[in-house]
Amino acid sequence: MINNSSQVQNKIASRSGPEITGRFRYRLKPLMYLLPSALLLFVFIVIPIGYTFYLSFFNWNLIAPTKEFVGLQNYISVFTDPTNQKVMLNTVIYIILLLILNFIFPYLISLIVNFFIGKMKGAYKVLFFIPSLFSLVVGAMLFSWILNPVSGPAALMLRNFGMKLPQWTNSGSMAIIVICLITNWKVFGYNFILLLTGLGAVPRNILDAAALDGVPKWRVIWNIVLPMNRGVAIYVLILTIVQGLQYVFTPLNVITQGGPYYGSSNILYHTYLNAFVLYKTGSASALATITFMIFLVLLFVEIKFVEGRNRDVE
Repeated sequence: MINNSSQVQNKIASRSGPEITGRFRYRLKPLMYLLPSALLLFVFIVIPIGYTFYLSFFNWNLIAPTKEFVGLQNYISVFTDPTNQKVMLNTVIYIILLLILNFIFPYLISLIVNFFIGKMKGAYKVLFFIPSLFSLVVGAMLFSWILNPVSGPAALMLRNFGMKLPQWTNSGSMAIIVICLITNWKVFGYNFILLLTGLGAVPRNILDAAALDGVPKWRVIWNIVLPMNRGVAIYVLILTIVQGLQYVFTPLNVITQGGPYYGSSNILYHTYLNAFVLYKTGSASALATITFMIFLVLLFVEIKFVEGRNRDVE
């Protein structure tokens, strides 16, 4: 009996070894597939972010062999320096205008097309999406030509009515408005299609039941459609802020270079200016770190809203 039990244990032990090895290989295989992407992510994302955070505590000009440790001084200057305060205020103005032009306005148009027009949705998608195919450099040059205060088509038309087109490049507030319009020309169609697709995903039977009950359309939209489309709306809202601040970089660089006197600059362009024009690497790294933290907060808000929406659906 003792010999038999020992033989059974030996057989079990001999089988368990290959089984454990097979399970380990089974679990290791997907990790091996993910390893190249993880390495690229680590080399080109994680390391640069960590090094940027490290540089934010130093005063360095990209050329000097040594770095001067300044602690939190770069972060303090972001909120105390008058130029940085002006840039941060400009960034808030950009966000407000971009939300109006690239989120609220396309949302209203998508609601009108989906619930009050209903026909030729494909034509509207194509019509609004065409500008998204062009480069922002082309859009910036096109708008700067049209709105040229001396020889542009808009100036010539206003001249016939005895009016003049103002020198908008000499005014920070007007330059911000024009740059936001250029960005709107590029982004509007993409956001419109996303929002219109989200509205089309609302179950038709719910809308038909509300129509049979005689519920007004505005109440259907306010009480049914908008809550059910919350996930897509939050996604487009966050996308408008994040991508909008990135998209305005191109017309800023092409038209105003952040002027006059930083009147049209925002936090992303000011980061670039400090890093590669003024060679203030520490200040640029602090601005980049703060921007990264803001984007992380926005990502957290988006995930929370989308997860909350998914739980409500379930």
